[in-house]
Amino acid sequence: MTAVDDRPAAPAEAPRRRPNPVLALLRNSWRQLTSMRTALVLLFLLAVAAIPGSVLPQRGVNPEDVRDFYTAYPELAPMLDRVGAFEAFGSVWFSAIYLLLFTSLIGCITPRLRDHVRALRAAPPAVPKRLERLPQHAVLPAPAGGAAAIAETLRRRRWRVVVRGDEVSAEKGLLKETGNLIFHTSMVVVLVGVALGSWYGWHGNRLLVAGADHVFCNTRQQYAEAKLGPRVGDDLPRFCMQLDEFDARFLPSGQPASYNAKVTVDEDGGAPRPAEFSVNSPLRLDGANVYLLGHGYAPVIRYTDRFGKSQTSAVPFLTTGDVGLTGEGLAAFPDANVDPATGERDPDLQVAFDGLYMPTAPQQAPFTRSEHPTEQNPLLGLVAYRGNLGLDAGIPGSVYQLDQRQVRNGRLTEIGSKELRMGESWTLDDGTKVEFLGTEPYIVLSVRYDPGTMLLLVSSVGLVLGLMGSLFVRRRRVFVRVLPAGSGDGLPAGSGDGSGHPGSGSPTGGSSLVEVAGLPRTEHPGFAAEFAQLVSAIRGDERGGEAGAGVEAGAGAREGAE
Repeated sequence: MTAVDDRPAAPAEAPRRRPNPVLALLRNSWRQLTSMRTALVLLFLLAVAAIPGSVLPQRGVNPEDVRDFYTAYPELAPMLDRVGAFEAFGSVWFSAIYLLLFTSLIGCITPRLRDHVRALRAAPPAVPKRLERLPQHAVLPAPAGGAAAIAETLRRRRWRVVVRGDEVSAEKGLLKETGNLIFHTSMVVVLVGVALGSWYGWHGNRLLVAGADHVFCNTRQQYAEAKLGPRVGDDLPRFCMQLDEFDARFLPSGQPASYNAKVTVDEDGGAPRPAEFSVNSPLRLDGANVYLLGHGYAPVIRYTDRFGKSQTSAVPFLTTGDVGLTGEGLAAFPDANVDPATGERDPDLQVAFDGLYMPTAPQQAPFTRSEHPTEQNPLLGLVAYRGNLGLDAGIPGSVYQLDQRQVRNGRLTEIGSKELRMGESWTLDDGTKVEFLGTEPYIVLSVRYDPGTMLLLVSSVGLVLGLMGSLFVRRRRVFVRVLPAGSGDGLPAGSGDGSGHPGSGSPTGGSSLVEVAGLPRTEHPGFAAEFAQLVSAIRGDERGGEAGAGVEAGAGAREGAE
């Protein structure tokens, strides 16, 4: 008879599910992206990617320099422009590095923040069994009050303390990780601030001549150069400004000592109010800040045409960059010589004066450069041209420089040159006259709005504080165990007051003992001295000179103690 096995059959093993390769790839990619090594590489790449923006001219800052670069390097400039070198901080490759670094920092900070909060809420760990294995170790007589007194001593020294019976665990230095997280969080805030400034910020440069005839209102059309963020429309903050007075003081060498501008401001249709600002103290308005960048002179020139009609204009002469504020400019009179009887204008009778202004001209020729920025010996040199300025044809050109193409193609003809002192006049060959009446000061303004400025300020402070905490704070732990009387036999040889023989406070005495051990969690060269001072405080001896007694270095590894 055959025996029948009526035991239930073992359940068949379920087949293992193969991991999804796409999910595995995404998981590994995310781990690589959020690693500290990747963040450091991206930070280095961001610094390298910023080099073209520092070396090459940028359209958003100075489009004139970009045009000059095209003229100087006609073959290289188009290739650089195709890769976005003239708009480096808004290019695709810079934005890609920027966003990857942003993502990497957030992915790196989030789990570390969670772990740090958990560590802050957790109590210091329990005392290890073998304290002699820790790097720092000492045995000394138990103070009066036992574990409670030791815990109070540690708390006075700002240690996080927990008492478990006759054992005391203390920890210090969690601010190191706090500083590290503040540092990295501040880097994220820096990126957010830069992004806000790039998207919602704007700036424009404007030259403003003194006088009621030269009022500047905050519209995009009145800026010589303007850069608006992609999220900014043409509806800029409404205000108008008039330069009333400008005070410039210089050192004997010609270097500027101080600039101060007094203006009248009308904000959003309100009552005009006086205001003043200087180079290091901008004018703060609602929605914009006005910065003073520099100044120069605008010669006041009056031209009387052949019909006796006079036109007066204060023409800003741009400085050439020398200490004496030598200026170059163009005074054009396209509406001159209009027949009052018929109202017809001959375009070939338009007049322009290419000029050089020196606030303090040399006493003798050649008159090419001013000797001082103040007006001690003002001299205006003019070169007169007559012909078609090309304005009616819509030919673009600078209002500060004469279009030499009009001279080369014969549309403009040079008719003479003259140096004029203030108040002098010059009669041209056709009976027309030009007069140098004086000068008006002008200032160069930069109007800016950046919504990320406050974030950048806060994050900069956070970067410094976080870096200091990360570099100078050290995490360490101290463990104390109160031993009962007569328990010194189980301690390592040499423990006690450092003498190696019995005595008051020796392990072989009859009183209870305290075993103290310390563990630095990070490299801390000064931990031995700190531990010695702590042992001295527990013993009741606050004299730091005897702190080393009874302290010995542990022979075990840190992981063995843990």
